[in-house]
Amino acid sequence: MTTPIVFVPGLLCSAEAFMPQVTALWPLGPVMVASTLNGETISEIAAAILADAPPRFALAGISMGGYICMEIMRQAPHRVEKLALLDTSALPDTPEQALQRRALVAQAGKSDFATWGEALLTSILHPSRRTDATLRAVNRRMAMAVGLEGFARQTAAVIGRMDSRPSLAAIRIPTLVLVGDSDALTPPERAEEIASLISGSELHVVPDCGHASTLEQPLLVSSALMKWMQD
Repeated sequence: MTTPIVFVPGLLCSAEAFMPQVTALWPLGPVMVASTLNGETISEIAAAILADAPPRFALAGISMGGYICMEIMRQAPHRVEKLALLDTSALPDTPEQALQRRALVAQAGKSDFATWGEALLTSILHPSRRTDATLRAVNRRMAMAVGLEGFARQTAAVIGRMDSRPSLAAIRIPTLVLVGDSDALTPPERAEEIASLISGSELHVVPDCGHASTLEQPLLVSSALMKWMQD
């Protein structure tokens, strides 16, 4: 029996964040991109995803999606067969980070949201890709799909998330930890920390890549996920 795959997008991201991987991994079995718009906390979002997910599945999340995946592993570890954590961190926000996030929400409310959201998402890319018209268009569509209200709710959930480090040692399934080598938001040392706490996990650093690895280096990320699914 094939293992279904559940992808969990990041902050202000829609299913488009994983479209290259959905296409690449579709031959391996059912693929689902979860909604992150249901729930006020990371715990509630994780519970909503679990309610719609198959009984057992492989789980992959990027950035905020990684925070949600770590919460899913606390709520229902028996349902997850494989885990992939992409461009994420196990740390909670610092007070300074929380202030910055609240300031971004306030700024977003005073701006043309589509343009603002596109610029915010584009700013996390590798510098060589920030003028890429295709990626900018994807970022604009994703921002509009989530919307200001969704962004504010997701941001509040991210600010309130717990420290996931104490729970990582309990993970005993095949785990891929992947990060862009130029990820400025969740840099490689955050991925190294996660990998060091999950026994037997594999750390994969993607070259010439910022925070949005699934879109910036889709072939390399899809290849790593194919290997993760087939091992």
